[in-house]
Amino acid sequence: MSVDVLLGLQWGDEGKGKIVDYLAPQYDVVARFQGGPNAGHTLEFDGIKHVLHQIPSGIFHERIKNIIGNGVVLDPVVFKKEITGLQKFNINFKKNLFISKKAQVILPSHKFLDDAYEKAKGDSKIGSTLRGIGPAYQDKIARQGLRVGDIVSPAFEDKYRHLLNLHKTILRYYNYEADFTEKEKEFEDALHFMKSFNIIDSEYFINQAIGNKEKILAEGAQGSLLDIDFGSYPFVTSSTTMTAGACTGLGVAPSKIKNVYGIFKAYCTRVGSGPFPTEQVNDIGETLRKQGNEYGSTTGRPRRCGWIDIPALKYAIMLNGVTELMMMKVDVLNSFQEIKVCTHYKLADGTLTDQLPYDLCAANYEPVYTTLPGWHCDLSAYRDRNSFPQQLKDYVCFLENALNTPITIISIGPDRNQTVSTKS
Repeated sequence: MSVDVLLGLQWGDEGKGKIVDYLAPQYDVVARFQGGPNAGHTLEFDGIKHVLHQIPSGIFHERIKNIIGNGVVLDPVVFKKEITGLQKFNINFKKNLFISKKAQVILPSHKFLDDAYEKAKGDSKIGSTLRGIGPAYQDKIARQGLRVGDIVSPAFEDKYRHLLNLHKTILRYYNYEADFTEKEKEFEDALHFMKSFNIIDSEYFINQAIGNKEKILAEGAQGSLLDIDFGSYPFVTSSTTMTAGACTGLGVAPSKIKNVYGIFKAYCTRVGSGPFPTEQVNDIGETLRKQGNEYGSTTGRPRRCGWIDIPALKYAIMLNGVTELMMMKVDVLNSFQEIKVCTHYKLADGTLTDQLPYDLCAANYEPVYTTLPGWHCDLSAYRDRNSFPQQLKDYVCFLENALNTPITIISIGPDRNQTVSTKS
């Protein structure tokens, strides 16, 4: 059996958690392949909202095995808090949650480093969530990071102290004062807690599942436009958020990837700093924020809002090899009489292009819009595409033609049952 990949096509917050939860009953395994506690996957069902930061979104389905892959950076403290918060749902974590030995561990000092680096940037700050993600990936690439498999090694304490001393040296360079006493105690308790879980050689585990013909869904975090190589650098995350990241973040061969599900909002949002061509710093942007409750599920920060961006979506679809599109939060546009779609960028010399510039931060361009009529009605009663208002049908068809990829799921509300499949 092969691996299907689900990932975001914008700057994150597209609604991946809801779709993983919706699709999960079709799968035997759900695996997170990158990112860390900066991710916030929101699921809503039975009138209850759930936000998962590190735990795969298949965890609410009893028969599904959930894997935290080697490409993830795992914060033991956040992990313990997250598990504790989910215990009231009687989830059998010992049966269906597995952690890769090769996943990197976020130390308390990584968070201090994150804050020190961000403050040192001043007005050029990235907009980091300050969860220690970047510094943890830095240590991974520098070949000095600690992995989950290390926590059960007799040499762990020596490795930890060596790395901690390196971090303290860096913090002194930045004149950053940090009190480790309370944080280290919390960290030690969380490590002890985590040792009781299934810590596995995940690459063997997942390939054995493939060999056993089990269906596997690889779950990405953040969004394609935050990819370390192809995102809006340097305002990006520290990992590969593309389909390729599923191969390196889980240990599966490219030939095992089958379907790639690309998730996007019917408009566009971004958290933190960085370029955003279609941003609306006006009443339109504020309406989108209020209607969509656009505040970070991890940080609580208000999201920047704007119209949908076709060149950026085409770019992400191309790089990921997307086979199906899933459009989220269509209901947020219910109140608009007109909806704009950015179809091209106009360069300084007047040239129109549908390709992203090398450097979105420095390029001189402006978005070119097509205006479509809105449906201007409540969608809560609709359950199939054929019964949609004609204006919404036209909007979906316009996007499908522009992106040359079918839209197979449309979300018309936050709850699990407010999801319309357009497959025949």
